[in-house]
This record gives sequence, C-alpha cells and structure tokens, in this order.
Amino acid sequence: MQKEQEYIDRLHHRVDVLRGDAAEQVRNALTPVGTGQQARVERDVLVAERSGLLAALNAVDGSLCFGRIDLTDGVAHHIGRIGIREDDSEHTPLLIDWRAPVARPFYLATHHTPMGLRRRRHLTTEGRTVTELHDEVLDVGDRERTGFEDPSGDTVLLAAVNSARTGRMADIVRTIQAEQDRIIRAPHRGVLVVEGGPGTGKTAVALHRAAFLLYEQRELLAKRAVLIVGPNPAFLGYIGEVLPSLGETGVLLATQAELFPGVRAEGTDTPRAAAVKGASAMAEALALAVRDRQLLPEPDAPLIVPHDDGDLVLDREIARAARQAARDTRLPHNLARPHFAFRVIDALTAQLTERIGADPYGGPNFLGPDDIAQLGKAVAVSREVHAAIEELWPALTPEGFLAGYLAEPVHLPEADAEAIRRAPGEEAWTPADVPLLDEAAELLGVDDSAERAAAEAERQERIAYAQGVLELSRGSESFEFEDEESELLAAHDIIDAERMADRQEEADHRSAAERAAADRTWAFGHIIVDEAQELSPMAWRLLMRRSPTRSMTLVGDPAQTSEEAGVGSWREILEPYVGDRYEHVRLGINYRTPAEVMEVAAKVLRAVDPSFEPPGSVRSTGEAPWIRETGADLAGAVARAVAELTPGEGRLAVIAPRELHEEIAAPLDGVVPGDEPDLTRTVVLLGPRQAKGLEFDHVLVVEPGRFGTSDLYVALTRATQRLGVLHREALPASLR
Repeated sequence: MQKEQEYIDRLHHRVDVLRGDAAEQVRNALTPVGTGQQARVERDVLVAERSGLLAALNAVDGSLCFGRIDLTDGVAHHIGRIGIREDDSEHTPLLIDWRAPVARPFYLATHHTPMGLRRRRHLTTEGRTVTELHDEVLDVGDRERTGFEDPSGDTVLLAAVNSARTGRMADIVRTIQAEQDRIIRAPHRGVLVVEGGPGTGKTAVALHRAAFLLYEQRELLAKRAVLIVGPNPAFLGYIGEVLPSLGETGVLLATQAELFPGVRAEGTDTPRAAAVKGASAMAEALALAVRDRQLLPEPDAPLIVPHDDGDLVLDREIARAARQAARDTRLPHNLARPHFAFRVIDALTAQLTERIGADPYGGPNFLGPDDIAQLGKAVAVSREVHAAIEELWPALTPEGFLAGYLAEPVHLPEADAEAIRRAPGEEAWTPADVPLLDEAAELLGVDDSAERAAAEAERQERIAYAQGVLELSRGSESFEFEDEESELLAAHDIIDAERMADRQEEADHRSAAERAAADRTWAFGHIIVDEAQELSPMAWRLLMRRSPTRSMTLVGDPAQTSEEAGVGSWREILEPYVGDRYEHVRLGINYRTPAEVMEVAAKVLRAVDPSFEPPGSVRSTGEAPWIRETGADLAGAVARAVAELTPGEGRLAVIAPRELHEEIAAPLDGVVPGDEPDLTRTVVLLGPRQAKGLEFDHVLVVEPGRFGTSDLYVALTRATQRLGVLHREALPASLR
C-alpha cells in the first residue's frame, strides 16, 4: 500500500502543477496580446481547452485513480478517470484514461481470457489517501502474493451496489462489467438501443457511452455537443454529476419540456390530452391547420384596397393564383409568404397600370417600363396592400399559431379535439405542447430577411465608421522627410475598412452546449434518450430533427412504459426514420434490486404477462419486503413506517399517488411535495413517474392499488435494500 500511496502523491503533485499552469494560461489568454480574427480564434480555442482541463481536474480531484493492471511482460499501467502525462512528452503516461484501448483489459480480462494481464488491482481512495487495495490474480503461474488478494473478484462491485445512496448517481467507472463495457465502446455509429430491466445499469451505461464518444470523437462532438434527454427534472439532477466526474462538461441535459428555446412548459395535461397531442396524427392536423390560414376572399366579397388613383380590387382569382404560386415553392408558410405577396403586388400593379395608362380610344397603354416600375414601388410600399396580404396570408409565430389551434382544434375527431381544447387566454404550455411547437416552427419557418437586412445595415455602418477613422489617419500624415522616403507604416497600409469593422464584432464565447440550448435548429453530434419508451411519436419527430446523422443511444425498458402517449416498441419508434438499420442490445443482470424485492415486483407484470422474466439479481439481502394495511390515519402510518425504515445513513423514498402528497407530507419533518424534490435529503416524497430512473436505499410504496401496472412495477424496483408497502384501500391482485 505504501508504494501505491507514493504513486498517488506523485500523481496529485502533477495535477496541482497542471491546474496552476492551466489557470495561468487562461488568465494570460484573456489579456489582449494581439488583434485580428486569427488571434481571437487562437485565444478562444486556448481558453476553451484550458478551462475544460481545469473543470475536469477539479471535478475528478481526489478520485483520479481507481485501478492498476500488471502485464505479463512486466509493464504496469494505472487506470483513472482522465489521462495524465508525467510531463509534456508523448511517451510518459502517468495515468491512463479508462477509455483508452490499453485500459480495456481492466474491464474484460478473466481467468479464462487474461488478455495479457498478470493481475488486476482495484484502488480505493479517500481524498488523496489510499484506503483499500483488492488484487485479482489472472495468471495461474503467478506465485507472488501481496496480501490484498480478492479470491472472488467481486468485492469492489458488491461494495459499490451495497453502499448507501447519496441522492446523486455515481459513475460506475471502477466497476464496469464486461457486458456493459461492450455497449459503452460499441463501434456502431447510428442508433444503438440499450434495453434493460430495473437495476441493470442502462442509464449509467448510456452516460459512460457519452463520455467514451466524447473521448473518441473529441473534435466533432466539441463542435456539435451531446444532448441527453431525461424524463423529468429530478432525474436530470440525479445524473448531473456523472459526466463531470469523468472529466466531461460539454453536454446539454434537458427534459422534453425544455427543448423549445424560449418556452417554459410548466403546465399539466390530462393523460388523455397528452396522448392525443403525442399521436402522429397531430402532424397532419397541424399541417392542414396552417393551410387553413392561407385564405381567399369570398367569391362575392373581394378585398377593396384604397389607393390614391382609385380603389384596387383583390379578388378571389388573384389570391388563388398567388396562393398556388406560393405553395408551389414548397417552402414553409412564412418563407412562402413573400412569393404570395409578390404575385399579389404584381397583379395589383397590372390593375393600376391598365387603369392609368389606358388609351380612351383603344390604343396601346402609353405608360413606359419606368412608369410601370414606379407604380409597382408605390403598390409595394402601400400599408393598405400589406394589410390585405396579412389578412389572406398572415405572418405566424409557432406560439401564436398553436395557441389559436388549441383554442379551436380542427382536423381531428371530435373527441380528440375536445380532449386538447384549451380556454382562450390559458397560456401555460405543457411538455406535450413542446413537440407541437417544434412541428409548428417547421411548418411555418422563420422569415429572417428583415433581421439579416438590419444586420447588414449595421455592418455597413461599422465599415463607414472604420473608413472615416482610416481617412483621419491618412490625413494626419503631414510629415515630410528631407533626405529619404518614409518607411513607417500607417493604419491604412495594413488594414482596410471592412477588416477593421469585422474585428469590432463581439466573439461568441458560449460553449457548444450553451449555443445549442438557445438554437432550435441545432444539429447535435450525438443524442442520448433515457426512458425512451415513454416518448410520443411527436416527440420523436422533434428529436430526429435534432439528429440528422441519426447518431443516438436510446435507453429504456418497454415493460416500464407508463405514458399513454409512449410508443413502447423500438420498431415503431425507429422504423419511420432508420428502417431496420439500428442495433438492439439487452442488459440482463440486475445490480441494484435485491432478489427478494425483484420477486415481488415480477409478480406485478406476470399478472398481465405470465411469461415475463425479470433480469437476474446478483445479490440477496435476506430482508423480505413487507405489506401492511393501515387504519384511517394513513399519514400517521406512513410517518411511523418512515421512522422504522430510515437508517443512520442512506436515502428513503416514499412513493405515493400525487393526490395524497399533501396529506402524507404533513407529519413528515422537512418533506415538501413538489415537481423538483431535493433527492439529497434523507426522505423524499415522489409520484411513481417522478421515481423513474432513480434508486434509493429504502422505499415505502403507498396505496399501490391506485397505480397502473407499469407505475407499480417502477415503484417497487427502486430499492437497493428494503421495501415496504402500506395500503388503506384494496391491494392489486398481484400483491395479495
């Protein structure tokens, strides 16, 4: 252990040096030392790299190294969360990144296939102190003994799964198992589906796969960013520290409700409304509703447009021809609008030309091309003409269009329309509205010609200002030299006005993830979706737009599908986008849920599917789950059970129907119901869908009879140690 402690001390000394160097380089880079675009780019790259290194070092400090592999040829490598070199040379790795190919035997080597290893060592540290060593001897001919041998090789894994929870997911980089490693490093570049039951580590595998891809495709993903979509804010808070602990910070974490920039979807739909909004039929309904906004005047009621030279008549035939011309462009509504406007303006100009230039004796029109052009300009700038165009082909925003649509839904069966109808003025967007807003944005498009024109006008102003500065510098050169021509360079000798103006533009120092969060059209380098079976067809349309390369990792378990809008079938989700060109893998070992708990949970699904087989649990606690009936005082019974289950350390979750939360929370000290519970507290109160993807040492399920089958299965499989069930009402048949 002394030698390992000496190594850890040397490693952290190197880290301290790197941290100091990186901080100094960032400070120096932020001090202007050069001008011009190239200097700015070099500075921004340096700041990003050094700041990223600082963030990584700070995130993993104290737990950098967790293992060592000794090869049969006498070479040894220490394995850690990030790679560290002894100095700036390319040949002295002090610490090997766990994602490097040379580190892979640490995860895959067995006694049967040692992969060139003599032994594998697991190091446990607290801060910078080595506290435990566990050695696995893989070479049967190795007679050396250190006193730290672990005959089973499972000590570290079992210690990790039995350890008390903290309310935050920890990385599994020390205990990645072979089946998990193969998925994390899978070479598949398209859509990878990772299916697994409760406790199989599928979320952790997906997060570590994100870290691996960021290591393997650093340049691409640094530019395009990685998006991780989770089922709720509590889940994102729960997993939020995993990637930073692996040295990766350039990732955007979001729920479906956060995927439309500028919108906070905090409302709530009924399950029926969410299902209707999530159905694929909504895409066609919205497309037809947009076409409904492209109007024609009534046959006997043309639009009369006042004009100084007599009223102009915008009749049905003019509008129909203009509308068809605009639709023929196949552009989104707002981008096709100028084409509609041009045709209307041309028709009204022709009408005006014929009226003004007509020869009363039947001769040719006496207006020339210049005269007609002037009339066209007058029509084009007429506010009355633009008001008529706006009436027939209005400029629409996604928010305004969808609010109007939900107030009066069309192109849906009446029962579906009634389910999603929203009272006028009701402004709270729901998570199910977000894919509809995104669909509307695709159908409408953004006509940014005015913004681009304004930006160009601003740029021309900067150029004009820069030109004036250069002219002043030129005028100030009144020096005359008697004997020789001056070799001094003035500003205008080395820079022109356009370059000078461009240098005044402010650089965007946001990370790729920050820029992606603000840009609805951003194309991510890779997308990870957790609880993917819960997303609706409309949500998948949104996500596929964010992933034109179809580089995705989808994680879920169809047996846990609880949302009415959820697809639940990988084939149904993916066939419209990639056909059968996706890879599907399963995780079959349950590392979290004890066998006793899993046996009870499995009965819930076997009640509807007798052939259901849960993932196999690797451990047993010897503690059987208990089920108790309460009297009238449900809240008091919950409080007593919480006191019984709450240990000296670890976390307990009370999982109950949302309508009972206020009643249950009243006698529980410090427990507050809400959408974003603090998972680091000793006791938290959750609904079954809030509990998705989470794990706790102890779980108390309340009134299981009010849960659906999938929700109950989820609730029962959150515990790593003990499970209790309380009920005042009738139990589900599967638990009787």
